[in-house]
Amino acid sequence: MEFLVHIEIVWPPETPVEQREEVFARELAQGQRLAAAGQLRRLWRIPGRWANWSLYDVADATELHACLTSLPLHPWMDITVHPLAAHPNDPRALGLGPEAQPPGAATAYAAPGTPAPPAGPTHPTQGDPA
Repeated sequence: MEFLVHIEIVWPPETPVEQREEVFARELAQGQRLAAAGQLRRLWRIPGRWANWSLYDVADATELHACLTSLPLHPWMDITVHPLAAHPNDPRALGLGPEAQPPGAATAYAAPGTPAPPAGPTHPTQGDPA
């Protein structure tokens, strides 16, 4: 199951620099372990803030909780979790988007049950307006 997680770090300003460096080093290592295990799939920074969005792919909310609480910065995190569910018009599931298209191909989105347009270039037939 996928979860979109928003994290804000609320770091106490009076904390010694050495402690901050040590905690941040452990945070980096633990994040890399979660990524290597396939649990932490993506991570985006929010510019200008100590905050991020991350995408976790785990079995359930209990496993997500274990991942988040394993992070050394957890005591200083304000976390919001958004469970994600499949959408019937997801472009990837429909085979649309840049991953599914040859370079330069147009992407079209269709209502459910609408047949996909033919692949490849189309040529006007005789009698079509130019």
